[in-house]
Amino acid sequence: MTKSLDAIAKEVSAWFFEDYLPTWVAVGAGKGSATKDFILRYWGVPLYTDALGQNAWAMTPQGVVDFLELNQVPLKAQSYTHTVVPDRKVTAYSENGAAIDVIWSRRRADESEVQRLAVHFGAARLAKEGWRVISIQGVLTSESRLDAIWGTAT
Repeated sequence: MTKSLDAIAKEVSAWFFEDYLPTWVAVGAGKGSATKDFILRYWGVPLYTDALGQNAWAMTPQGVVDFLELNQVPLKAQSYTHTVVPDRKVTAYSENGAAIDVIWSRRRADESEVQRLAVHFGAARLAKEGWRVISIQGVLTSESRLDAIWGTAT
């Protein structure tokens, strides 16, 4: 392995929280549009979705765009402006595979909460395209810590 998994986790974390998140927040807050090009810079096709009432494969680029627009439209309608991250964890499984677990506290300018969502993102590094989200599972929550949300077994 050419990079340590800790280095991969840091790389994925930087891509997701320093590149993707601020870009998505700007679009979600109405400061840009969720164009197909924007979305496909971060999201893979096909994409498995199990969040906010969806449980399906988005098999086409337009299906992925439709899923993300389905998430952004209600936020814009509720005056969403930004996201606070109460808890997060990034795990690298290989040079090309990682998971991002996060709690999104989506908020208005006055800091009132629009939505709190615990989300698990599966991410893969594609040779020519870089990192992409390839799956998303999420649940609405009132929790602030990931370890209070997910079910586990040993």
